[in-house]
Amino acid sequence: MCAGVRGDMSCLEESSGGVVPPGEEFGDRGSDVRCAGQTAAPADSPGRAEAACTVCVNHLNYTVSERVGPWWDVQSYHKKWTRHILKDVSFYVESGQLMGILGNSGSGKTTLLDAIAGRLCKQTNLLGDIYVNGCKLKKEEFHDCFSYVLQSDNLLSYLTVEETLTYTALLALRGCSNAIKEKVKSVMLELSLSHVANHMIGGRVFRGISGGERRRVSIAAQLLQDPKVILLDEPTTGLDSMTSNQIILLLSGLAHKNRIVILTIHQPRSELFKLFDRIGIMTCGELVFCGGTEEMVEFFSGCGYQCPEYCNPFDLYVDLTSVDTRNKEREIETYSRVQEISFSFRNSKIFNNALENIKAAKRTKKSSSIPLKSRASPNTAVKLWVLIRRIARNLSRNKTGIIMRLFQNLLYGLFVVFFLMKLNNDPAKGAVQDRIGVIYQSIGASPYTGMLNAVALYPSLRAVGDQESSDGLYQKWLMLVAYIIHIIPFSIISVAIFSFFVYWTLGLFPLWERFGCFFAVLIVPHLVGELLTLILLGVVQNPNIVNSAVALINVAGILLGSGFLRSAEDMPEPFRWLSYLTFQKYGVEVLMVNEFYGLNFTCANGDQSSSNTTNVPCWFTQGIQYLDSIYPGAPSRFVFDFLMLYAFLPALVFLGIFSFKIRDLIIQR
Repeated sequence: MCAGVRGDMSCLEESSGGVVPPGEEFGDRGSDVRCAGQTAAPADSPGRAEAACTVCVNHLNYTVSERVGPWWDVQSYHKKWTRHILKDVSFYVESGQLMGILGNSGSGKTTLLDAIAGRLCKQTNLLGDIYVNGCKLKKEEFHDCFSYVLQSDNLLSYLTVEETLTYTALLALRGCSNAIKEKVKSVMLELSLSHVANHMIGGRVFRGISGGERRRVSIAAQLLQDPKVILLDEPTTGLDSMTSNQIILLLSGLAHKNRIVILTIHQPRSELFKLFDRIGIMTCGELVFCGGTEEMVEFFSGCGYQCPEYCNPFDLYVDLTSVDTRNKEREIETYSRVQEISFSFRNSKIFNNALENIKAAKRTKKSSSIPLKSRASPNTAVKLWVLIRRIARNLSRNKTGIIMRLFQNLLYGLFVVFFLMKLNNDPAKGAVQDRIGVIYQSIGASPYTGMLNAVALYPSLRAVGDQESSDGLYQKWLMLVAYIIHIIPFSIISVAIFSFFVYWTLGLFPLWERFGCFFAVLIVPHLVGELLTLILLGVVQNPNIVNSAVALINVAGILLGSGFLRSAEDMPEPFRWLSYLTFQKYGVEVLMVNEFYGLNFTCANGDQSSSNTTNVPCWFTQGIQYLDSIYPGAPSRFVFDFLMLYAFLPALVFLGIFSFKIRDLIIQR
């Protein structure tokens, strides 16, 4: 990367007019937000022209190895074949130009953008180089050079447009609040979003701003750091023709403000033909044409493919360069035509001029600085605080979500209370069994409510976190930690409501200290269920699989650790050791001691005046007798069990952070 935000002076060379004046190499850092009292010379001031930028893509090749057959076919599964996704792609583009990359589905358009942005999963399979102003980019420098707008708009539904951009600016820029507000307002003005500044983004649950406005918000979020190069993957997908035209017009205006804008597009309308400064057409991973719009018409006409009057040249040339796979004959015929067109292009003056421009850019590195994106971002603690505030504001406006989070435990408690009504102290009438049932349901059901919360709320946050971490704003685990901090008060309130209602309505041990212990224990399984879900969401994309996995883990924990189905002494040795890894073992023992220690039973089966004489022997007259028979030594382990129970929370938090780091490693492989 050339001199700019990093201040890499190695790319600064003497030009014919002399060397760069001291300090000038950092003079155009548009993304460095200034506070009151700090001024900067305007870009159009005398003696200070805004630095131009060139991007050279030089012989990019990308391959992937894929399994020949499905996993159940062992013989073919162990065989691999190599597929070329990108084949020797080269082009040159400079400031002020809007470049469109056309091609049918699967032609390699998105992969090309990913390669330019440095976001390919398997970087080891990528050959070729990217040059900015003649300087070859290193892997860690791509975030500073390019802003990337994905095909899907990953935005939080309950934030307004201005809030969305403000929080992004707080994560990306270092500066005082007034300067950041001014920056957000200027970006909204540039993208015509000021009239919807206070409108919510919206989503599937409720309608917010339009699809075109959502796309402009995504573009605005990338413009906050004043990038010189903007990449967009299918920015018109899902939009009507009029809105698509407005987006392309907007991008053309952005490019003409001394930026480079490169986008992939499927089928642009013919009216947009003259808006593009450069057009690239891809098929089968190969760039079969790249040049100006007028050059494109001349080139294809020279190949014998005239564009008829009133025909959209984009549609015509994309069809001509597409391979028809409906049958073998058509595939051979169309593939041969594509190869002829590709051969003609690589022997054309247009392609040779592009190669000469690339060579010239590599030989003569720009002596002026490039105003790339700034790395002057806040520290990790500030970013964490911003993420917590953003999550809290977004979820606090989801009234249905708040009600469900606070009262779903209570709804389950209503079923338990309705079924049992009131506990009694007669073992012959189920005094022991009913108490065991309450403890079993309290420990067993709490993780499910936590799981439902995480599955409902976190995937959208994960999508935003994935995109922003790819943009270099923060690491993925910061979003996880912010979400965990946010859920703690909600979990405490929800479990407190459930505990208070169930404990006193059913008539468990009537001491406030015992109630406090009951409540403190139930917080853990609720949080554990949510944390387990978050850990799996870190490495598994499908929430349905996560649902099933957490449910199975919870069931296994109850079977191994609770002692309800089989006591620890009767278990085989491996299962006994595994039980120590379950939170249910410690939680159940604490609740059993909390309820049965000091409890006296009343045996009424010998009372002849009673109308319900069951003649069932009264095995237990005190709760401690039951504890000694089922959980021997449990009272002496009370404090130890309580501490071990709470040790699961920090352990799972660290495991969650680790899982998100594993996910990064999996993506990079």
